[in-house]
Amino acid sequence: MNFHHVSVLRQETIDNLITDPDGIYVDCTLGGGGHSRALAGRLSAKATLIGLDQDKDAIAAATERLKDTACRRILVQRNFRYLPDVLDELGIEKVDGVMFDLGVSSYQLDTPERGFSYMQDGPLDMRMDRDQKRSAYDIVNGYSQADLYRIIKTYGEERWAKRIAAFIVEARREKPLERTEELVQVIKKAIPAGARKDGPHPAKRTFQAIRIEVNDELGILHDSLEHAAQRLKPGGRLCVITFHSLEDRIAKQTLRLLATDCICPPDMPVCTCHHHAILKVKRQPILPSQEELDTNPRARSAKLRVGVRK
Repeated sequence: MNFHHVSVLRQETIDNLITDPDGIYVDCTLGGGGHSRALAGRLSAKATLIGLDQDKDAIAAATERLKDTACRRILVQRNFRYLPDVLDELGIEKVDGVMFDLGVSSYQLDTPERGFSYMQDGPLDMRMDRDQKRSAYDIVNGYSQADLYRIIKTYGEERWAKRIAAFIVEARREKPLERTEELVQVIKKAIPAGARKDGPHPAKRTFQAIRIEVNDELGILHDSLEHAAQRLKPGGRLCVITFHSLEDRIAKQTLRLLATDCICPPDMPVCTCHHHAILKVKRQPILPSQEELDTNPRARSAKLRVGVRK
């Protein structure tokens, strides 16, 4: 297995994450271990690196990639929503840094049998955790037309969501859609030819929406970021890399909320929320350099947001 993934904003993330080379750090989206490898390279033998990923292929690849690093390594096949449970199981109360690299990995996109890509034919799967039951097949063939419209419109921000949902329902009446290429062809039929001439691949937004729904990517994000911030030591860092507007909006709003003292309505004469800021947030996200964009086009939409524990 060749788990190839080009880590985006790697140096910028590590520079912002590390405060103590002897500390405890968590990579909540381990992937192939690209960020973790760079992180471990700057940690001492006294440090601990905890890596989480729900994809067993990622755990296997990262185990191999990190095997000769000096720090203590603990790799766990778990979704990052369970970060507090993992830390509790390890007897770790606070950590020095937590990072998230959201979205799908290059390996997952480039492996046809995982079913993430609209560029290569494969089964309609899209599960990051291949042990979970619900797949893209279940959503495409089982969701009502109204629910398909909802997720394609909301998670894909697709202007042709209503037509795409209708065309999917019509196509599956003949037989279930089983392959990514079948779904791509349905989407292309749904979008008028004139609208397909410009912009990204016509299936990009719909595939993104279905992937987000399969893996509940946005549903778990707010709470996961808040839990991570709460487990930081004073001065500890939270680094979040996002790739599309929906997840970036959640990350931005969550970090802003965690950096705000009072969240009462403006017309409240006295604060009753008793909310206290636990983070200081860098105002502007860090973007990829032109050099990185030239070598890795998938980095073009990436943003790195950083919070520091108060």
